[in-house]
Amino acid sequence: MGIRFSHYDPEGFYDELYEEKGQPRPGSALLLRKFASLPEGELQKRQEAAERVILNMGMTFGVYGHDGGHEQIFPFDIVPRIVSASDWEHIESGLRQRMRALNLFIDDVYHDQRIIKNGVIPNDLIHSSKGFLLPCMGLHPPRGIWCHIAGIDLVRISDGRYYVLEDNTRCPSGVAYVLEARQVMKRTFPELFEAYRVRPVDGYPSQLLETLRSLSELPDPTVVILTPGIYNSAYYEHSLLAQKMGVELVEANDLAVVEGSVHMRTTKGSQRVDVIYRRINDDYLDPLAFRSDSLLGVPGLMESYKRGRVALANAPGTGVSDDKAIYAYIPKIINYYLAEEPILPNVPTYICSDRRDRTYVLEHLDQLVVKATNEAGGYGMLIGPQASQREREEYARRIEADPRNYIAQPTLALSRVPTLVEDHLEGRHVDLRPYVLHGRDVYVLPGGMTRVALRKGSLVVNSSQGGGNKDTWVLS
Repeated sequence: MGIRFSHYDPEGFYDELYEEKGQPRPGSALLLRKFASLPEGELQKRQEAAERVILNMGMTFGVYGHDGGHEQIFPFDIVPRIVSASDWEHIESGLRQRMRALNLFIDDVYHDQRIIKNGVIPNDLIHSSKGFLLPCMGLHPPRGIWCHIAGIDLVRISDGRYYVLEDNTRCPSGVAYVLEARQVMKRTFPELFEAYRVRPVDGYPSQLLETLRSLSELPDPTVVILTPGIYNSAYYEHSLLAQKMGVELVEANDLAVVEGSVHMRTTKGSQRVDVIYRRINDDYLDPLAFRSDSLLGVPGLMESYKRGRVALANAPGTGVSDDKAIYAYIPKIINYYLAEEPILPNVPTYICSDRRDRTYVLEHLDQLVVKATNEAGGYGMLIGPQASQREREEYARRIEADPRNYIAQPTLALSRVPTLVEDHLEGRHVDLRPYVLHGRDVYVLPGGMTRVALRKGSLVVNSSQGGGNKDTWVLS
């Protein structure tokens, strides 16, 4: 016998594979029996084999300012997360609802601002958001859809319910690791995919391409992915998606606006571009409309977009719904635009620009997680219970100096999944980032990226902070 799974202890946390010590959840019993039946050392061998496959694939991510070099192999754990069909049905309906509401909200913010006039959300909160862009007022994206691609982070806690932790609606990354993790697991455990009815994920690139093509009225539009270049942390993903969709991967110097339309330089001459999946933040998209010092953008792109000569995904200005302070109002936003209660609840959130909330946060920093409203990747965050007194005092000063820039949430006991640590299993905390597409309809990729905090006891799952990835199996 190999690893003795009966010794695995959830230690009081909600575990995705075990109901309690020695008691697998119904959907995971077959997987755990298979793992337990492997000869001694076999699971570790397969983990090592999976890591070799990842190395050969070149599955990397970039960490800015890291001493060990820019590119790193993406950490991967061989024990998958399993999501039941009923759980997924609930998640999918909640994500569809949220995506519809977010798009109605963004469109309203850049037009009539009814939600502000009706007192649902404060005017100053919108206009002080770094994601709110005045040049986008009055824009009319195709069919009124602003956010075409979203990665919405979910967590599960001790009550077994899923909560939305944050909305990533600007340039969400990570889907490449979902696609590649599945290929790795199919090579490593082909027999399990024959036994389990795991919903496939390899249709995502074709769904993404269909979503992008739907932004143009042309029967055969030319689609490109605009990347900042090889030094961007998600460049691996940009190139993989371009390859799988069969579209060109371009940088700013490959594009030019000619007589109001965007053209791409090719070996056969200039070719008009109809749809751009841009992986560049708004500020750098067009030096004539936003940051004048940007070398990553295309001069004149926004004017071409306003005239309807080119479509952009996601639309500029979408980042207003990415603001973590505005996130706190999403339940009200869903109720306001859809007249529905949220299917997936928010995590309780304190907005530090609110005086009463700020007072509570400052008095309870040792119990809360503090986040900067426009940071990503686990940066700008304080986990109060794990921080030193000096760190908490520093964050108190930051909050008092710039309260609009911070929110706080309870420290959550994130659910865990067994994770291979040397020759045994230990529980590690996880979240889940499903990917949602909005074209002619709303599509949710069955699964998403299960990010795992590989450091013992850590709650930070971001790859830039020592996190890794697990394959996510949604059962049919």
